[in-house]
Amino acid sequence: MSGPIRIAAALIDDGGGRLLLVRKRGTAAFMQAGGKIDPGETAPEALVRELGEELGWRPPQSVLRFLGIATAEAANEPGREVEAHLFHLRAADRSFSAAAELDEVIWAQLDEAEALPLAPLTRNHVLPLARALAAGGEGSA
Repeated sequence: MSGPIRIAAALIDDGGGRLLLVRKRGTAAFMQAGGKIDPGETAPEALVRELGEELGWRPPQSVLRFLGIATAEAANEPGREVEAHLFHLRAADRSFSAAAELDEVIWAQLDEAEALPLAPLTRNHVLPLARALAAGGEGSA
């Protein structure tokens, strides 16, 4: 178990100040939809696959906006680190249901999200990016 866990994750917002957060079954921390990048898979391919499995939504890769790569302590694997390929997606007027390993899917205002138990990646990297995007900035991991 050496090296970081490579994941693809989506900062999904609704264009109105809300951020989509998910919580995996048997865990407490909210985070972004997404997951591990399989061998031979690109980060965009992995993200579209994971969004399909978790949310029943397979957006075209052409709408994924790459934000950068961020590293953080893994929320659900003690002693491990994640290397997240972060992408931005806008999903106004969409509702999602939890599928696959997810227990919960919520839309939260950025200030509300601060008060939730969050994965380190979400708290330290995604929320600042979401705030920059909401303010009209470009955002970069």
